[in-house]
Amino acid sequence: MRILHVLSANFFAGSVAYAVALAEAHRREGHQVWLASDAPTLPTGAKVVQLPISQRKYKQRLRNIRALRQLVQAHDIDVVHAHSRAASWVSYFAVRGLLVPLVSTVHGRQHLHTSTSLFDVYGDKVIAICENLAEHLRQEVKMEPAKIAVIPNGIGFGSPAGEETPWNNRLAFIGRFNGPKGERAAALFEHVFPPLLREFGQLRVALIGGELDHLPATGKAALAALQSEFGTRIEVVGFTDDVPGWLLKTDLVIGAGRVAIEALGAGRAVLALGEACYAGRVTAATYAAAAASNFGDILAQQGGVGPVDWALVLREARDYWQQPARVAPALQQHVRADYDLPTIATRVLTVYESARMKKAVPAFIPVLMYHKIPDAPPATKHQIFVTKENFAKHLAYFKQHKFSPITFRDYQDFASGRRKLAEFPRRPIILTFDDGYTDNYTNLLPLMQQYGYRGVLYLLGDFEVRYNQWDLAADPTEPRADIMSETQKRAFVAAGWEIGAHTMSHPRLAALPPAAAATEIAQSKAALESRLGIEMLSFAYPYGDLSAGTKALVQQAGFTYAVATDSGGMHLEDDRMQIFRVNMFPHETGGSLFKKTASWYRRYYRWKRKK
Repeated sequence: MRILHVLSANFFAGSVAYAVALAEAHRREGHQVWLASDAPTLPTGAKVVQLPISQRKYKQRLRNIRALRQLVQAHDIDVVHAHSRAASWVSYFAVRGLLVPLVSTVHGRQHLHTSTSLFDVYGDKVIAICENLAEHLRQEVKMEPAKIAVIPNGIGFGSPAGEETPWNNRLAFIGRFNGPKGERAAALFEHVFPPLLREFGQLRVALIGGELDHLPATGKAALAALQSEFGTRIEVVGFTDDVPGWLLKTDLVIGAGRVAIEALGAGRAVLALGEACYAGRVTAATYAAAAASNFGDILAQQGGVGPVDWALVLREARDYWQQPARVAPALQQHVRADYDLPTIATRVLTVYESARMKKAVPAFIPVLMYHKIPDAPPATKHQIFVTKENFAKHLAYFKQHKFSPITFRDYQDFASGRRKLAEFPRRPIILTFDDGYTDNYTNLLPLMQQYGYRGVLYLLGDFEVRYNQWDLAADPTEPRADIMSETQKRAFVAAGWEIGAHTMSHPRLAALPPAAAATEIAQSKAALESRLGIEMLSFAYPYGDLSAGTKALVQQAGFTYAVATDSGGMHLEDDRMQIFRVNMFPHETGGSLFKKTASWYRRYYRWKRKK
């Protein structure tokens, strides 16, 4: 992909560090990256174009818009990624009228004024760096939930530090010393550090971060008092680009956001104190709540700032020094997995792809769900078949109305930029078939080949399952329906079909314990890939049975797309893990085929069934 990042910070803030790290991660994967920034240089191998993005005078904004638009067109940019409201504002107008999507990362709460909710400059997709921020965007900014993705800022962790690292008797406050964080620092200087230093005579306090000259007056006075009383035990480091080195020389860190994440990843204990709140000492029990606030920087509720109980901060710091301990290895590994930069970069690329496709293909893409294609109607209570004769009529209808069947693999090729969007079919349709019945080989495959069509076949990972045993377990009077042999399944691979996973044994996933559901999902992917020698890109939920937990398990297993049954978003890109599929029944007519393949069908279905 060709990616343009737009930054408005005229100093190396956390959002700038994140954008640069993300740009480098994508460059390592072979993507082309540009950065438009107030700064003339940045620590990146990407091309940096200096533009005064942070200047808000309208004449300068118009010049910025013109320059960005020229940059986008000259380099055939695929996606623009803005990292502040000012950057989003100029980027929004720069890409207006172009088929170039805008993605905005929102790093903090947004000012609530009329234009915030009425004038959406954030673009096609929005990345919120924590759950509290996403909640703020949904509830207060009134942003469409489907356009929000919660993806934290990624961290390029070094090698993990272990229990063997030496103790230093050092507490470090790491963060900016201006604005709200400067006020927090001032309160620490006044209420927490003096009694702590008096009680623990070997303790040293390091003050690490920029803008120290901008401390509030109370903070400057409290710092002078600390230096007067404790001398060299107060280490005023100021700005440094070696925060990782200082973390290794520190036992307890007070900080928020990226600082807290890096410290936990290095195995250092953290008191999560940010400009919004005090999230407490981060442990396995408090980690989820602390992460939701970006470790104290963001609250969801109106106002966005909570009171800090400084006596509690002092008590938790004192408790730590009475019994110092490194972060538990399990928590350290959890943090490193959640904020791993390559993983985050991959998730951000998925957002780029999603924004790209929703911009280029805004209409509902029909995804149809079939099962059996028998010669004659079976004696079954379940209407999950379309006879060979009727299915031939379906294909004739699609051909007559100029539908172009594609697979999720085809769709992903367009989304990722491997194929040009100009080649995307005017009337796409995705035909899917669940379970892998023998009649799919004898009837379905020849009919599809007759029309030059390919589809998506969802198979069980257990190749020893040779009939619909899940139906007979529920109702022994159901007729047996045989499953294809491995040789027959391979015929679909040879014909260019996409094969997707459908669990190992066809259970209701949402009813299983999470560990069992995870095994069904992950093992089906691994088994199919091993037996058929192809990658599994998409997954189908048996019975359409899913929950938020099962969707997360499917994503964690490495699937890019997952199809449901009669549930999901208005557009495929609203939720790639719950794509709306249209159930096809034995007696579809020309009228019902017209309805079920219409661009308005998803809206109609939601209105009719309120789902």
